[in-house]
Amino acid sequence: MDLEELLRAMDRTAANLSKLESLWERAKPFIPGGPQRGSHPEYDDLTMAWADLLPGLPSIDGWTITSPLPDIAAMGQSFIEYREINELPDAVHAVGEKPGADLAAYRYRLDRARRRAARGRLEQLISIVDASLPVALKGVARDSLDPLQNDQTEQIEAAVGEIARLLGHAANDTGRWWDLHRHMRFSQGHDWHDIVEFDWPAVRADITAKSLGDSDPLPVPDIDLGHAASGHLTGSATLALPWERLDDDGFERLLYDLLRSIPEHENVQWLMQTRAPDRGRDLSLDRVLRDGSGGVRTERVIVQAKHWRSRSVNAAAVSETATAGKLWSPPLVRGIVIATSGRFTADAVSWAERHNAEGATPYIDLWPESRLETLLAQRPHIAAAHGLR
Repeated sequence: MDLEELLRAMDRTAANLSKLESLWERAKPFIPGGPQRGSHPEYDDLTMAWADLLPGLPSIDGWTITSPLPDIAAMGQSFIEYREINELPDAVHAVGEKPGADLAAYRYRLDRARRRAARGRLEQLISIVDASLPVALKGVARDSLDPLQNDQTEQIEAAVGEIARLLGHAANDTGRWWDLHRHMRFSQGHDWHDIVEFDWPAVRADITAKSLGDSDPLPVPDIDLGHAASGHLTGSATLALPWERLDDDGFERLLYDLLRSIPEHENVQWLMQTRAPDRGRDLSLDRVLRDGSGGVRTERVIVQAKHWRSRSVNAAAVSETATAGKLWSPPLVRGIVIATSGRFTADAVSWAERHNAEGATPYIDLWPESRLETLLAQRPHIAAAHGLR
């Protein structure tokens, strides 16, 4: 089936579903909660309208809504009968709740089907934009005010437009979506640099997240893993991760999940405010320290996330972060971890080593991409959940 034809069918189905949801909101006040006799003319009209709309919901994976609205006269009589025999009318309440439950189930299935239909094409379009952006900006100064229009920018604009069509209403919730469109509309050189550095990484991460719902399994090959593992395997395993797939928020969430997975870490949490010089959000945790005699103590550690791909973290950034750590209110910060998806400069490493050798607090621990990749290699499920495997 043609993709656009399927999307049109899904759009119309979503419109029919919205009509039914609105109709149900009008019908709910008439659903009896106890004994009563008879029906109501307005509810009878709603019942007929419900029946007229149901054919507008095609089957999804073999299921659709087929039940009419409840017969409120019969429900009221059932409440009377249950009262006479002194039993709880749970079955009657279930009849009154069924339309709402059916609508919620259909909405869930429709959203899942749309994600399934769009996923493959979204991956193609993301690849097109990823490949076209560097070519489009080749030789363009960062502060250029000249209009930029070439084959690549036109291809990017077309791909972004199609992405919006595939996402539907979900595009409105995408973080920097409107920034991306604004910069494409002005289309000066510096606008396209903003797209590369800020808009597209954030939008790309959101698109990837929206193409997989919380209940959607990550894609895996159609193989028997046990048989494959027993066969002749070639190549080698790699630690390297595609950090460019994450925006700043995605990197911080990855760190949060990674920190929580380490047994010696307790009470991992986001800090509501930060004094970090780059305004990045910090995380905090209690590190549990045990010795061979059975002694146990905890120390507070602040974790600073720096998703820096275009430059390395230098000594000034490390020093400023260490200074900011001293300003936090009690309990005393004993350690600071600076985690980056890039690298640290030689002077940053020297500064941290000198600082720690002098016994100054807080102790500075530097986590470059290589250390993060090693930690995540030991926890591949976390990397996979964030789209890095």
